[in-house]
Amino acid sequence: MLTADDLRTFDADGFVEIGLVLDSKLIERLHERFERLFAGEFETGTAPDEVNWQLGESDPSLTRQICNAWKADRLIAATVLDERLGAAVARLARWPGARIVQDNVIWKPPGAKSLGFHRDNAYLAWYTPSEMCSCWIALDDTSASGGTLELARGSHRWPTSAGPQGEFHAPDDYRATVAAAAASAGAELDIAALEMSAGSAAFHHGWAWHGSGPNRSGSHRRALVLHCASSEARFCRAGFGSGNGPVYTRYARLCDDQMDENHFPILWHRDGYRTPGI
Repeated sequence: MLTADDLRTFDADGFVEIGLVLDSKLIERLHERFERLFAGEFETGTAPDEVNWQLGESDPSLTRQICNAWKADRLIAATVLDERLGAAVARLARWPGARIVQDNVIWKPPGAKSLGFHRDNAYLAWYTPSEMCSCWIALDDTSASGGTLELARGSHRWPTSAGPQGEFHAPDDYRATVAAAAASAGAELDIAALEMSAGSAAFHHGWAWHGSGPNRSGSHRRALVLHCASSEARFCRAGFGSGNGPVYTRYARLCDDQMDENHFPILWHRDGYRTPGI
């Protein structure tokens, strides 16, 4: 899935685009599953960990988001728990293996508002090493006017930040946080808007600043995102109250800090191990 040039691009820019990872028939089926999920229909009977938008209840101008839909829908699970994606993430992050922390089911219909620029690693004090590497899969052709994923090139090398900054959902200026970070780092702000074909993917570093503007096009923009941690990651109780820790530390065990593979399964490991049953 990855070439040597892809690794060099990722190291230099903090992200890399690759070709198609999903075919058109699977994308059509995933569109239908998005409809069900945002209507509150959970195939497995288990609700996702975070449901931030539901049909008939939520503001239609907001970007729709659900986290860990893989627990609620078997087709989403079969897609994000793919061993090949886990192997690619681990290779880019230089980890011995990769485990899923969460998926994101994101739907930005025409007219939907922005998502503020942020860094994923800033939310992760609740486990250690507090690192994330992500795969963003377009389920529609994307465009700059359609609110596609934007990344600040080279921003993974800027000084790290403590804790989340700014508003995530529908901020007045979705680039304000990254502009301030660039100024503080004395860096030139170079933002890439990823215009991708449906079924293609982009991987990004956990310290890369990213966000997305409003959808000013007449087309839907759906994406499925895989967020991984190292297979060696463990809970860090000192950080349980920060970032998104209050949601995911409910799965901490009483006797140790291991991350239970029922909730954070290992997708790939260099020794051949993969969590049974996924």
